[in-house]
Amino acid sequence: MKPEARRLVDRLWNYCNVLRDDGVSSLEYLEQLSFLVFLKMAAEKEEANKDLPASQRRHVLPDTDEWEGRGWTHLLDLSGEELEETYTQLLTDLGKQDEGGNSALGLIFHRARNRIQNATNLRRLIVDLIDKEPWLGSSKDIKGDAYEALIARSAEDTKAGAGQYFTPRVLIESIVRCMRPNPEDTITDPACGTGGFLLAAHDYIVNMYGDEMSVDESARFDEGAIWGTELVPATARLAAMNLLLHGIGRPDGKPLIHVEDALAKPPAKKASKVLANPPFGKKSSIVITNVDGTVSREDMSYHRQDFWETTTNKQFNFVQHIASLLTDNGTAAVILPDNVLFEGGRGATIRRELLKRFNLHTMLRLPAGIFYAGSVKANVLFFDAAPPRRSDDEPPHTQQLWVYDLRTGNRFTLKQNPLLPKHLEDFEKRVFGVGECEEAAEAIARRKPAGRLQVFGGAELAATKDVNLDIGLIEPDDRDAAEAKSLAELTLALSADLRGALLELEQLAADLDVDLSPPA
Repeated sequence: MKPEARRLVDRLWNYCNVLRDDGVSSLEYLEQLSFLVFLKMAAEKEEANKDLPASQRRHVLPDTDEWEGRGWTHLLDLSGEELEETYTQLLTDLGKQDEGGNSALGLIFHRARNRIQNATNLRRLIVDLIDKEPWLGSSKDIKGDAYEALIARSAEDTKAGAGQYFTPRVLIESIVRCMRPNPEDTITDPACGTGGFLLAAHDYIVNMYGDEMSVDESARFDEGAIWGTELVPATARLAAMNLLLHGIGRPDGKPLIHVEDALAKPPAKKASKVLANPPFGKKSSIVITNVDGTVSREDMSYHRQDFWETTTNKQFNFVQHIASLLTDNGTAAVILPDNVLFEGGRGATIRRELLKRFNLHTMLRLPAGIFYAGSVKANVLFFDAAPPRRSDDEPPHTQQLWVYDLRTGNRFTLKQNPLLPKHLEDFEKRVFGVGECEEAAEAIARRKPAGRLQVFGGAELAATKDVNLDIGLIEPDDRDAAEAKSLAELTLALSADLRGALLELEQLAADLDVDLSPPA
């Protein structure tokens, strides 16, 4: 991160710590920051366009007599109770402008509320922090990276449940390098969280092809060639702001983040690249308020004709949905927990259909300790779309499944021993030819099994009863085995399990609107 971006992160995060005393969580702070930065960007855009003819000006805030004089510059002149009341009413009115969320404005301010009740702190945030920074035209390497760093820091706040949607940037960037997106791709993430995969894919394209891209090629990504779907409105808000600050999309344009349940219906459009880390947790469920006022959860199945199996398992539903998102020549990379590899019943059928209908060519076995849900053991599945099979007698499109074991002998933690780019270099080069081959297909053809990389026959896997894909883990050597049995290792494993269980309980409490704060 550039020094200027780090300076901005430190300033903004220090102020987050101040607001904690007012009961504002890190996620709520980021939300308020998004509202205010968007208003500042709107004011900057108005200032930049003031010399254009009226017919050519594009307004971010509503262009009506009712809104004349409202917005950022008005807030700068206020203080005390008047500032708090004006800001609260402004958020309420902006939230009503586009109930359908069909604009970036509507998405950012949908059901917006003022969480900063201390007017002095609100004025300081507006005047001393945000107003002193140019946001709209400044370098995305500063404002965008600073905002994303704030999201990463908030993910460490497990009490706010922020880590549930956060994928380590190192892993995201490695997956994107293996996928090799290009200016002609359409790119989506159906469980986009705060937009990490979308940002990394766009950055990769700009870095690799920026000098060669035409104006039209660059503009496609502002107009919907890259998009995400997110179920939680507050998280979608962060994703939309994250993209805008990285120069993707326009504050006066259509939203690139869609707030909806991605699993509820077949996709309206398909993508040539799908990158995703669906939320951890096995069950798809909804929260129901009963007649007597009690609240409960009910498991939910998705009955879709394009799904191979109906199941309440959220992970298997995402596998089927991502498969349905791919264009004829599309490719996908999806992070999934271990249970997807071996769970029986409908799970076996879904794995078999994936092997048959698609080319599941690569699986990366990830080590524990790299996600905030510490107990999760996960994998990255890479698969390509393939032509429809003419009969069930045809061999599976997956001829070979290559498995790279990054798990055995590797133990990471989020702070003391984090996952670094160097830990993924061998996988990237040996399996996808990153830095050595121009095309992934060329690298796949050159693969040779050795060490951590093994290969399995697709037809043999599909023919088994359980279609067990919990494979490819190498045998640890004696030293690794001894270390794994050490007291420190057992303590870390137990701690990870407890953190994972705590996250599940906090998420359940949030769904049921239960306050876990200690009594005053």
